[in-house]
Amino acid sequence: MATGISTATANAMLNAFARGTDYAGNAAVWVKLHTGDPGSAGTSNAATETTRQQGTWAAASGGANSNSADIVWTNVSTSETYSHISFWTASTAGTFLGSDDLAVAKAVVAGDTFTIPAGSQTMAITPVAA
Repeated sequence: MATGISTATANAMLNAFARGTDYAGNAAVWVKLHTGDPGSAGTSNAATETTRQQGTWAAASGGANSNSADIVWTNVSTSETYSHISFWTASTAGTFLGSDDLAVAKAVVAGDTFTIPAGSQTMAITPVAA
């Protein structure tokens, strides 16, 4: 599977759009690190650094939004290269929402701090051109 939203997230959005059901959204979105594509369940290629960090996103505009604050992992547990992230509804367990690749894979050394800078992780749904 290429990165993107999960089937469950897509179905909830489509039901809200086409069937008049509520889409409650998520109280929070937690970000998990991966060393390769997370796959359709978000569980493949999980980084050894298992701590999920809560992300904060700006209000959507033009069909896109991006993180409005840095997402930071301090003192990572293992030397490895992060290439993807996945999105979850909870800091542990929870529901897989989707995934994305990082603009540039980043090698870290155990003890490093890894940061996804504010404004650098964008989520988008392509709207019809006006």
